[in-house]
Amino acid sequence: MDQDKYFFTLEIAVRDYELDSEGIVNNAIYLHYLEHTRHAFVKQEGIPFGSLTREGLIPVVRRMEIEYHTPLRTGDVMLSRLWIERKGPRFIFYQDIFKKDSGELVVSAAVTIVCVEQNGRINRGDELVARLSKYFDKQ
Repeated sequence: MDQDKYFFTLEIAVRDYELDSEGIVNNAIYLHYLEHTRHAFVKQEGIPFGSLTREGLIPVVRRMEIEYHTPLRTGDVMLSRLWIERKGPRFIFYQDIFKKDSGELVVSAAVTIVCVEQNGRINRGDELVARLSKYFDKQ
């Protein structure tokens, strides 16, 4: 795994109630892991998630592509990592989840976020770029 490309890493432990009848993490739970990681990232950057909405800028998932590589099971601990790029008004979060003990890739995803104004119009998200400029300056 190329550690240099990631801006943020969050350690998450699998909880027993996230397992399906086969004893592996249910596929929909990975969406929660990915979202939790994005929220933790913006919080670390001093942007409480609700603050954007209060300011009239609503970040919403527009598209999600996810590829499952290997399952997680009870007792597994994962490293959920991300990096981000901007393409016009879209913010693309590239997210990978790895097993902590082996480094094995579990899930890879590309999550496209757009910022919507209160009136429903898509906003370019310049306010968000300003707050995360140190990451976009690297690109």
